[in-house]
Amino acid sequence: MSNIPAELKYTDEHEWVHAEADGALTVGITDHAQKNLGDIVFFELPKVGRQVKAGEPVGVVESVKAASDLYSPVTGEIIAVNTDASDEPEEVNSDPYGTWLFRIKPAAGAATDQLMDAAAYADLIG
Repeated sequence: MSNIPAELKYTDEHEWVHAEADGALTVGITDHAQKNLGDIVFFELPKVGRQVKAGEPVGVVESVKAASDLYSPVTGEIIAVNTDASDEPEEVNSDPYGTWLFRIKPAAGAATDQLMDAAAYADLIG
């Protein structure tokens, strides 16, 4: 059974999204994603300042089994990346919800209503 915190939102690409008080969104990969990927060995994170569209690939996560794209949950600007995650990618395996990957400032009018709540994500992953 995967750990699915109720306070987060989720994408169908297995990213979690936390809305910050300043309106920014913090993004990481879910417990389900890290379990399926296995031992994570590398992250390619987006560049700060990059303008992205919702659903656009913005980075890569590589494990001993596979490489998968990271996607932007909304249209906006990348405002921070977690260099600690790049330096110690295995931390995501032990603490997927405590290890964020990037933060994005949503563009004006960018909606998060396409994101799933915990119950919908639980249904998605079965």
